[in-house]
Amino acid sequence: MEREFEAKVRMEQRQRSSGAGRTSNLRFRAPQENFTADDFGMGKVYGVGSYSKVVRATKKDTGNVYAMKIMDKKFITKENKVTFAKLERVILDQLDHPGVIRLFFTFQDNCYLYMALEPCEGGDLFEQISRKGRLSENEARFYAAEIVDALEYIHGLGLVHRDIKPENLLLTADGHIKIADFGSVKPISNSKITVLPDLLNDKSCTFVGTAAYVPPEVLSSSPSLSQKKSSPATYGNDLWALGCTLYQMLSGTSPFKDTSDWLIFQRIIARDLRFPDYFSDEASDLIDKLLDVDPSKRLGAGLDGYAALKFHPFFKGIGWKNLRASSPPQLAQESDVGNGDGTQSNVHNTSQIREYSISQNTVHDGNGGTTSSSSSDPQTNNVSKLVSIDSFDSKWQDFLEYGETIVMTSTVKKLHKLRSKKVQLILTDKPRLICVDPNRLERRKILWCDSPVEVTIQVVNNSLFKICLPKKIRSFEDAKERAWQWKKAIEGLVRQ
Repeated sequence: MEREFEAKVRMEQRQRSSGAGRTSNLRFRAPQENFTADDFGMGKVYGVGSYSKVVRATKKDTGNVYAMKIMDKKFITKENKVTFAKLERVILDQLDHPGVIRLFFTFQDNCYLYMALEPCEGGDLFEQISRKGRLSENEARFYAAEIVDALEYIHGLGLVHRDIKPENLLLTADGHIKIADFGSVKPISNSKITVLPDLLNDKSCTFVGTAAYVPPEVLSSSPSLSQKKSSPATYGNDLWALGCTLYQMLSGTSPFKDTSDWLIFQRIIARDLRFPDYFSDEASDLIDKLLDVDPSKRLGAGLDGYAALKFHPFFKGIGWKNLRASSPPQLAQESDVGNGDGTQSNVHNTSQIREYSISQNTVHDGNGGTTSSSSSDPQTNNVSKLVSIDSFDSKWQDFLEYGETIVMTSTVKKLHKLRSKKVQLILTDKPRLICVDPNRLERRKILWCDSPVEVTIQVVNNSLFKICLPKKIRSFEDAKERAWQWKKAIEGLVRQ
């Protein structure tokens, strides 16, 4: 990919003297190396995307640790993501800011592209919100300030990120924010970044981003959401997502949360926005101005630019010049319980309730699912059988093999773009993960079984989770908010 890009640059230089300002003297800071995957020890999975995953990788000869983004070439080509992959590599190479993830080098083999990124051992902002329930205003102010600082740099170069959300806001080991995942980035016409014209000519109205953080102009400009077309990208897209993220930090949930993407979109278009009573006037006012329906009027996008945003009363006391030298909030570890502001647990803090090992004390919920109580031994790490098959609806017996028992089962929604379908998800001790259509019991699919195939679970929020296999990602919604429990149960069996 890099060699192809450099060759095109040289051709552009010969053919377009007028375009030299955009393509002259390009040298990749992060080189393409001749490494192979065997040169690295691959560790835990940091995250999984639509066409890639990021794992902790240790270089065997140096001991250096990286966050290795691994992209499937076949999938990228099949899904027409080649431009996105090239653009992310080219742009990351030219970014240099303490609030932006750094690219060190790349390499490839016959099947995959590899990008060695800066590791962020503090996890991501979504995990901190989930573990604490919601953040205190001081914590949210610090993180929001660091996001603003990084966005000002990115926008100053003429780039729109287009996928700002807590999961893409990584944290260093000491707790500072770094913006990651530039797979949806869009350079505007006067960008200072060196990008070839064929990468710029990609359709600017392509529908990208995550439902809960998509601004209304991206939705209302399309006559049909299924057409997945939107208005050209502007800096206001990222400022809207910043407002959604600040709301989520302070409340524990996104401002337009609903049971499906379609309903979320309707709430966004209608600007159905409600502020909890515990929000300060300053916080409510800032979020209100970031979530203006007119992208040109959002704080930070007007004539006064980022000065107006940085001097908003909510940021009183922030030292912008020495921001990165300030002490960040203390990170909550996975076992931590409680809100960052010292208040009692609130209704959004259900992810912490799910953070226990599954025991044999189980209650049938009467709605096609089961829930378990916490183990009497808090140190128990193994996933044990919840109950015998007799405790479940007998119709699920037909899907089990001899001696096999159910660990967890529930009626969930299987999500696919803007459609959803109720299915019964069954996890057994074999282990196997089975998906059954309750209305047509003969239609079942084994999503995963005990095999060398790698499976990871990515929790989107307390209800939504993704089952990530090497060639397929499936999304589910559990109305009983057991996403974290599904993650614990499945990954516990994987480790056995």
